[in-house]
Order: sequence, then C-alpha cells, then structure tokens
Amino acid sequence: MTESYSPGLEGIVAGETAVSTVETGLTYRGYTIEELGEKSNYEEVAYLVLHGELPTAAQAASFRQRLTEAAHVPPEVIDTLRSIPKSASTMDVLRSAASLLAHWEPEVNDNSHDANVRKSERLIAKMPIIVAARQRLKDGQQVIAADQGLSLPANFLWMLRGEKPSERQVKALDVSFILYAEHEFNASAFSARCVVSTLSDLHSGITAAIGALKGPLHGGANERAMEVLQEVSSPAEAEAWIRKALAEKRRIMGFGHRVYKDGDPRAVYLKTLTTAVAKETGHDDLEQTAEIIETIVRTEKKLPPNVDWPCARLYHYLGLPIDLYTPLFVVARIVGWSAHIIEQLDNNRLIRPRAIYTGLAERKWQPLAARG
Repeated sequence: MTESYSPGLEGIVAGETAVSTVETGLTYRGYTIEELGEKSNYEEVAYLVLHGELPTAAQAASFRQRLTEAAHVPPEVIDTLRSIPKSASTMDVLRSAASLLAHWEPEVNDNSHDANVRKSERLIAKMPIIVAARQRLKDGQQVIAADQGLSLPANFLWMLRGEKPSERQVKALDVSFILYAEHEFNASAFSARCVVSTLSDLHSGITAAIGALKGPLHGGANERAMEVLQEVSSPAEAEAWIRKALAEKRRIMGFGHRVYKDGDPRAVYLKTLTTAVAKETGHDDLEQTAEIIETIVRTEKKLPPNVDWPCARLYHYLGLPIDLYTPLFVVARIVGWSAHIIEQLDNNRLIRPRAIYTGLAERKWQPLAARG
C-alpha cells in the first residue's frame, strides 16, 4: 500500500460536517459570520449551531429558559474551584471543571442525540459561571449568581464584576462569542471528535477539546497577542519594535492562519468593532500601535492578522484580565465542540489513522548476556 503523508494533516480531508465551512469565508450552517455578527446574537447563533436552524420566537424563548434553568453550578464544584491553587491557570481549571461537571450530569453516559443536545445546552450555561467564579475566588471575592434577566454574554460580565455592563460592552463580547463559536475541523474540535469516536461521553470530548485549546498555537494565541502589544509603550516606538522583532525572527502571535491564507474574515469583521470600543474607552494609542504592527507584518511577512489579533485588544478594552482571554474562547466554543461531538456520534466511525514507520528494521531478540 502506498502511504501519503502531510505534516500536521495539512490539506487532508478527515471527515464530513454540516456544522460550518471555511471554503468561502466562514459560515455556520450556511449563514456567514458577517451576517450573524451584524444581525443576530450569541444565544441565537448557539441554537443555530447546535440545532441546525435559526430558532423561531417560541424556540428562542424556550432555549433561553433552558439556559436560565441550567445556569447554576453544584456547590461542590465551587468548593473545588476555591481549593485549587491560585497559581493554576484558568485553562487548567476549566479542563478540570468540565470533567467534574460530568459527575453531576444525570445523562452523562447517554450518547443518544437528544441527550447529547440537552447536555450541551447545560454546559453552555454552566461554563461562563465557572470562569467568572474562578476569577472572583482568585481575587478574594464572593461568587455572584447569574441574573435570569441577562443574556449569556451580559451575565458573564455581571458575574465577573457585580455591576451591569453597558450595551456597547455586551455587544462587543457577544460578537466575539459569535466569531469564536465554531471553526470546522480545528485542533480542538478534531480532538473532541477523536475522543467520542471511541463511544466515550460528551464531557470527555469537551475536556479533551479544552486541553487542545490551551496551546498557544490554538486558543492561547489571543493571550500572546496582547502580551506582544504590551511590550510596545507607544505608537512612536511601534515601527522600530516590530522591525527589530522581525529581524530577530520572533514569532508574532495573532498573524497567519493554516486555512485563511489571504486573511481571516473574523479578524476583518471584528476590527471595526474593536476600533469603536477603543475610542469609547480611551485606547486610541494602543489601536494605533496595533495598526502600525499589522501594516508592517502584512508588508514584510505577507501575513494578515487572524481573529486573535483584534480580539485580544477588544478584551483589553473591556477591562478583562489576560488570563481570561482563552477561557472566554472556551465559553464561546462549547457550542461548536458539542455540535461536532453530536454529529460524530450520530454517524460514528472510530477515528484511527495510520502512520508511516520511520524506526529500525525488524531485529532479532538477544539474551541479556549476549547484548554488547
């Protein structure tokens, strides 16, 4: 048999999906992210990704009610969050929390389609609570319960800060969640599909996906992008800084993408909103710095920005700690991972690729005394 090999599986088709495609920009179930970001909201998009269609008014109200009813976390899980060392990264905490929540999930071992949809909805509601609770506990503050009258993005900001967010802040976070909600066969989604292809459970698949997203070449890139910007003190220093960094062959996080060679449509869409929030919050200097860096990286390296470049700044303008950037990616992407898990289990085949062997040829065993 002739073996073919593509490092990192680049260009390899590993399965079929009806959830999203990156063939012509990015679409979820046939809707472009630009139209969804402009006209929809995260909860409606979550319903679309999970259920396959945009909800009717009745379906949207019922979905919101189910999310509201699930918006609580067992006190034992909160106690565990309290006992985890403050030095632990929030991504590590989330990975543990996804696994912990399985112990209180009544349908954990039911892999039927409907049960997996119900479990997914409950996780969508619970993970923002975990992120906000962990941050407040780490800061020595009391956990704040969800507000039944708020949307999921607004509720996260409420539970994190204890004060109602502005409409602009909610819209900004909402759009970022929409853009992060799903992205075809990325590393974390594929990890989740591999896990459940063994007929493991949804929570195991989500736990694996969080582990994959933790890496700086995947979800951690938005945190690294903000750290890059923090190294530059002003727009006046930006050009010299980036040219020096490029001369030293530093990897500038937030640029380039395995799939989008000509530019990430999510970055293009989010940039306008990020610029508007920068003006509202008094961060024009940082936005100018980012523009200078982006222009030079585009010109010198032919690398356009990916979604992490504007999103890192947007979260900074919203006053969010850097170590929450990737956890917020988790909050948004739970729905995409869940949709892939459900799709995999609905028509399952064990994912078991082959490898090209590069080791030694077959050898004969020798007794210990005969080994040189």
